Amino acid sequence: MGYSKAQKARTHKRIVAIASKRFREKGLAGFGIAELMKEAGLTVGGFYKHFDSRDDLVAEAINSAFGGWKRRVDAAKSGGLPVSYETLIDDYLNEAHRDNPGTGCAFSALAPEIARSDKRTRALTSEQVRNDLELIAAMRPAKDKRTARSRAILIFSALVGAMALARAVSDETLSREILKTVGELLKNSASGRQQGKRV
Repeated sequence: MGYSKAQKARTHKRIVAIASKRFREKGLAGFGIAELMKEAGLTVGGFYKHFDSRDDLVAEAINSAFGGWKRRVDAAKSGGLPVSYETLIDDYLNEAHRDNPGTGCAFSALAPEIARSDKRTRALTSEQVRNDLELIAAMRPAKDKRTARSRAILIFSALVGAMALARAVSDETLSREILKTVGELLKNSASGRQQGKRV
């Protein structure tokens, strides 16, 4: 029985999903092709039936990890759970996200490694950063687009940085303090603005 295009597409998608999760857990250099293909139940030689190079896999795996916020916003528009600026912060800066990088944000898990990746991966990353900044800016309107964008850059950087630091420290109390403090400051800046205070 032949190997159909549909089967190949399903296998390809499975390989990308495994790589996306494991890269976020172990880093781009911490998870090799042999491990990946073994976990997918395939041979190492089969890798090249799906990808021209490891860089191609990295680009696809990272790209598949992107877009979580947009998916949530789209689901809310279709009748799903509502999404607000505060819920995005709470859902990002929590211990479950910290302890499960494989299913979380690719930026907080891999940003330094992505910076050393190939042009395609960095271009995909740039596009996703722009998309996330637009989403945040839309949730935090300002008197002008430039202010909204500047604020979005600060918020996004604070979220990613706080999560990366919370994962990096070995002190559980300090880790929780980082998440809680940054979350409270970001939410308080929003409520202060709504009360007419400058943020």
